[in-house]
Amino acid sequence: MADDAQTRRLATIVALDVAGYSARTEADEARTTAEVAALRKVIEAIAAKHGGRVFNTAGDGFMLEFGSSLAAVEAAAELATTCEPKVRVGVHLGDVVVQPNGDLLGHGVNVAARLMAKSDPGGALVSAMVRQTIRGPLAERLVSRGVMQLDKMAETLEAFALVAVAAPVAPVATRAREPLLAVLPFENLSSDTEMQFFSDGVSEDILGRIQRGSKLKVIGRTSSFQYRGADKPKAAAELKATHVLDGSIRRGGNKVRIAAHLSEAATRTTLWSDKYDRGLEDIFAVQDEISEAIAAALDTAFFPVGTTAIDPVAYDLYLRARDYDPDPKSNAQNVATLERVVRMAPEFADGWSSLAFLLHGQSYNVPYSDRRPIQARIEAALARCLELDPDNAVATVVQWYLCEPFGAYLVQEKAAQRISEKGRGSAFALSILTYHLETVGRNREAADTARRAYDLDPRNAVVSSFHCQSIWRSGRFAKGIAAMETHAQTWPDDHHTAALRVAAYAHQGNWGEVDAMLDPQRLAKFPLREHSGVVGLVTLMRSPDPASRRLILEMIRTMASTASGLDPVALIWPAIFGFAEETFDILDNARLGPVGGPDDVIGLNAYRSHMMFSAAYPELRANPRFVKLCARLGLVEYWLTTQHWPDCAEITPYDFRAECEKYRDYPKDRFFQ
Repeated sequence: MADDAQTRRLATIVALDVAGYSARTEADEARTTAEVAALRKVIEAIAAKHGGRVFNTAGDGFMLEFGSSLAAVEAAAELATTCEPKVRVGVHLGDVVVQPNGDLLGHGVNVAARLMAKSDPGGALVSAMVRQTIRGPLAERLVSRGVMQLDKMAETLEAFALVAVAAPVAPVATRAREPLLAVLPFENLSSDTEMQFFSDGVSEDILGRIQRGSKLKVIGRTSSFQYRGADKPKAAAELKATHVLDGSIRRGGNKVRIAAHLSEAATRTTLWSDKYDRGLEDIFAVQDEISEAIAAALDTAFFPVGTTAIDPVAYDLYLRARDYDPDPKSNAQNVATLERVVRMAPEFADGWSSLAFLLHGQSYNVPYSDRRPIQARIEAALARCLELDPDNAVATVVQWYLCEPFGAYLVQEKAAQRISEKGRGSAFALSILTYHLETVGRNREAADTARRAYDLDPRNAVVSSFHCQSIWRSGRFAKGIAAMETHAQTWPDDHHTAALRVAAYAHQGNWGEVDAMLDPQRLAKFPLREHSGVVGLVTLMRSPDPASRRLILEMIRTMASTASGLDPVALIWPAIFGFAEETFDILDNARLGPVGGPDDVIGLNAYRSHMMFSAAYPELRANPRFVKLCARLGLVEYWLTTQHWPDCAEITPYDFRAECEKYRDYPKDRFFQ
């Protein structure tokens, strides 16, 4: 009896195993074995940290012993939240039998193992025996899951789930919230690492189908695809997503296996999972099936996109070439590849929309007088896309860009309305809508739209940049600068936002920050590139010498006296330096827009009116003659027709609406002769 008593003791047992181990092993045995081997070191370290030990392992299963129930639950919480692959955890306090080799047996071990089997991936179940012995904040995170019948046991016991938030705030955490889905990049389980682009492409297309087929909000690809491997568990919290779609893809020859699962972020409960073994020719059907299953799991209305399957070779080429590259040579190569794609797959709408978008980017490098042939190619590709898919979000963006920069704001408004309707779930489309709103002076609305885009894709540099500048241009200067500084921590090489920061600091009179931004060593590392003209502008803003400031007015005068046309944005600078009246005098005898010379090659923002309405530069708008300029551009026609008035209509020192009425029938300048 004495010997038997010495081999028994009371202990808190933590049992855990790898969630989905069998399926992972079936998909890639070598990889799964390596993952579990690496996981053992993590588990041993966490156990030791909390005063415990690993006393048994078998395959993907681990058994841990702790002398303290509180330490065991602390370890369980850390294991559930940090282990990758995800683990299931069970915790029980009970009697155990000690073996000579240190192993533990007995009822206490068995109960912990049965609780583990009922736990969710990334979660932990704790027995009532453990719950009764601990106090404090951790105990408040244990929420009853009721009395459970454990497998192969006659007895029942009450189990408690370890939740992410404390019980006092649970009612807030469980309030109904609009679903926000993060689609993570599916793992590439093929031996060929080059197939990762294929996995990403399939994941993104699933994202696109959900985005276009329902009203469900989906985090943008640029943000959600930054979470890979060990970073995936952080995605939901950092992106503020309510649900996460993850999975894996194995491709072999012309066959593909896709496994996908949808989970709820707050409870880490798996809502749906499935596995598909198909030929590549069925890839689109699988993507639609996954999209519909997700919509059903979230009880969301879903309308099938109905994309036609295409040749796998054409699809591979599309995935490689669809993104716009600012380098003209690389973009031309991508255009050529997409032209091959649409020849191979003429019913593939996304191929046509990507071709139209890349061709439009190519047109920036062509003088206005030579753009008609490429314009015809863009319009043909766009028409074919819309014939196949009238709701294509990229196509709506191309439609807006095809509108003349000024003189056709009502046409732009119709295109913007299509973006609003068809691209409501696309951060990229919403960013272009932000740009449109700025060009017509609706900066407060633009900032709200940019915020919606940012919420959908916060890790996208372009979307974040639009968000920063929209805040500043709407007049919230301090908040805008703070957003730019935060942006720069992630994207220090973003020359567009860097130039905007220089101008913002100069507007503030913060010359110390201006000097720091323009330090030669910094500029050597992070050049301002096409925005380097801001250096000259802030130098003039800093100079008290009227003669120096007058240089920019004379530059405008020279441009107007030659064959060159004026860009509306250029007019704000002499006005800032006190020459508004003289600027308008020059403008009365000058034309606006390109003249078609060989050097008339200006990029994306050419001849657009967005900067005319920046809250930081009111000098041009403060002069009543500003309305005549707006009439020539077609803005007065836009405001009077739509009644969507610019922000400045409420704050100019004259009756803005009355002045617009005076110029109701004033002739508009033709954009391009």
